[in-house]
Amino acid sequence: MTDRRVVGLRERLLRAGITDRVIAPGYAEAPAVFDEHVDRAVRWFQQHKGLIVDGTVGTETETALNDAQYTLGDRPLFHQEGELLHGDDVEELQNNLSLLGFYYGHLDGTFTKKTEYAVKELQRSLGVECDGVVDLETLTGLARVSKKITTSKAFSLRDHQRLETLHEALRDRVVVLVPSRAITQMEPASAPAGFGAWQDAITYDVALRSYDLLRNVGAAPVLVDPDPQTPPSPDLGEEQDTGVHGGVMPRDVVASHTDVLRERPDALVLGLQCEWNSSPQAQGVSTFFWGAPGSGQPYSPIGQIASDKILRELVYRTGALDLGSHARQWSALRAAGTAAAWVALGYLSNDAEAQNLQRGSYRARVAESLLCGLQRVLVTETTPAATGTMSLADIQNYYRSEE
Repeated sequence: MTDRRVVGLRERLLRAGITDRVIAPGYAEAPAVFDEHVDRAVRWFQQHKGLIVDGTVGTETETALNDAQYTLGDRPLFHQEGELLHGDDVEELQNNLSLLGFYYGHLDGTFTKKTEYAVKELQRSLGVECDGVVDLETLTGLARVSKKITTSKAFSLRDHQRLETLHEALRDRVVVLVPSRAITQMEPASAPAGFGAWQDAITYDVALRSYDLLRNVGAAPVLVDPDPQTPPSPDLGEEQDTGVHGGVMPRDVVASHTDVLRERPDALVLGLQCEWNSSPQAQGVSTFFWGAPGSGQPYSPIGQIASDKILRELVYRTGALDLGSHARQWSALRAAGTAAAWVALGYLSNDAEAQNLQRGSYRARVAESLLCGLQRVLVTETTPAATGTMSLADIQNYYRSEE
């Protein structure tokens, strides 16, 4: 591909940390050509950022590249009403503030009021002007005290505090269910034309079943559906409406989870998706949480625990292959601003898994796995039931005993 924008892409990749000088416009024979060097650099960047590695500069990669144009110290940082500053430099600042105990939020790379408050706390401790602006004087003081940072466990201290104070488990707990039709995402390059609709039908059905199970134990589930008047297609077969939900539409439906999370920052978010791979042998279930892809360090401890517990229940209850729980920097996880876990239910490119996901009884087991995984996150049991053995009746009995 030849495009003048490739020249700019080369420069942005260099500023984002690519060290291969052959991608520099001044070194390339044809700087406007998207050649193998640019492709390799894009894939390295995607791998480094925990994005889907496909060599395509789509929305996710474009956003990550924009964020990566700045490192801490390149520009003054401050809270700007209307158009918040965003970038890797802000995330690095939040990281340092979190490790020092001043910042108690997610490392989302956005200079919010919460970040400004943390900067002012730092400035007070440094004895410099307390204006919330990260200028040379503040950065110099931060560099001086940052040398004393020795722990890597101080990320998202607010999440740790929430985890320690959780009680009553799922009772009245807001759980936001996000099926794939409510997620802006790029379909796998090898997926057929009907993959998106097929995925949407499966994840929507699992979300409905999970919604009813959660209500049965006293939780407060919310379904995210941008078009509730139009049910997803295709029809999943005769078992589609014979499971837990019985075809009954949920009462709490929102077009976007933003408003819910603004009012209830203690909510848990569960995203649902299916996978596709060019190899029909690919199979298994996996979960994802907000964190550093390289080290696996969680930026949302509750999100990581939810991912781990749900994955264990899924594997034991469905017999699916365990593909692990992984840290990712996807915008969907990062933008949630609260504990979030993304669940990949299986590969529709694998005939056996596709047939399983077509069956209502299998999707019912998936929904039970989500419920029981969340129960294990929120309840410390003195004698916990073995993974895969907890039932809806067990959870209901737990709440009756608490009354």
